[in-house]
Order: sequence, then structure tokens, then C-alpha cells
Amino acid sequence: MIIVAALRSLFRSAGKPQALRLWAGLAALFIALFTPLAANAEGISVSNATIEASDDGWQLNADFDVQFNQRLEEAVTRGVPLYFVVEFELSQPRWYWFDEKPVKLSQTYKITYTPLLRQYRLSMGSLYQNFTRFDEVKRVLSRVRGWHVADKGAFKGGGAYQANLRMRLDTGALPKPFQLNAVASSDWTLNSEWYRWAVTP
Repeated sequence: MIIVAALRSLFRSAGKPQALRLWAGLAALFIALFTPLAANAEGISVSNATIEASDDGWQLNADFDVQFNQRLEEAVTRGVPLYFVVEFELSQPRWYWFDEKPVKLSQTYKITYTPLLRQYRLSMGSLYQNFTRFDEVKRVLSRVRGWHVADKGAFKGGGAYQANLRMRLDTGALPKPFQLNAVASSDWTLNSEWYRWAVTP
């Protein structure tokens, strides 16, 4: 209240040009303070992704920025499993026909919670890790390392290829009642845009 009273007094004592400048300064301060909050809003984005040669072909390393909203975190702690799908495509542009897509892969991560043990579990197929904190689950989910995406002979004819990558919450894998919620509410929408970059083998 003291700050508000001081601002009112300042605007009353200032002339019109000065008052306008003060309002502009406050608006700029407001934008600067709240822009970081918008950057960390819920959703998924790809921070970076690379394809590197390995002994048996090519592997993908990627980092995602995954921000859950409160409803999804609560759903996990109440026993609702969440499935996240990472999709990868490798295509070679062709001017005379549709792009050739020699590689099209996906892998699914499952997040569950066991109340008795107070443990979160992140699993992919038969592999899994247990965690005591949800932040740890997010950290591991956000990192893809050494994913074998192509054999040595996948690149043919030389030239540049385009790699496409994204992560999404698979709402179709939710229990039926929650699938209806996902259709009606944007709280259950957690997808990244396609991240695209050029690959020259």
C-alpha cells in the first residue's frame, strides 16, 4: 500500500510528459518481470537434437524442455499412468516426387506412481528407473541419449537429409474416463512442435 501511495503521489506531481514516461517505464518493467514466467509455461519444446555416427550406425541425442501442469502431476500421484511418445523421422527431399522417408521410429515412455512405496517409475519397454521425486522423472524424461535410429546403410545417394523430432503425451493410451477429459480440456494437451534440422552424412 505504501508503494501504491508513493506512485500516486509521484504521478500527481509529475507533468503529463513525465507521467507518460513513467507509465512506459513501468510497462517495460512489468514485461521484463513476467516474460520468464511465460517462457517456463506448461508444454514441451525441443532444446536441441543431433545425430552422430556410431559403430553400428547412427544414434540420436536430444534434450527436451518438459513442463507439466498441476493437473497432470496430480493425475500421476493418483494412479493415472501417463504415456509419452518420442517420434523421429528421417527424410530426403526429392523435387520430382514425395520425400523419401527411410527412417520412421518412435519410443514410448510410461510414468507411474506407487503410493505404498512413494515411488515414481519411468519405464520404456522392460527397462525402468524408480524415483522419489517427480522432478527427477522429468529430468530423465527430458534427455534422450544414444537412441539407435539408423543403420550404416540408411543414407543412400548422398545429399542432405531432414531429421524431424517431437514428443507428445499419448492421450489415446489414457484410461477411458480420462480420454474424455483430454478431449474436453486443454490441460491434457502436452505436445511439442516438430523440431527439424538438416543432416549431412
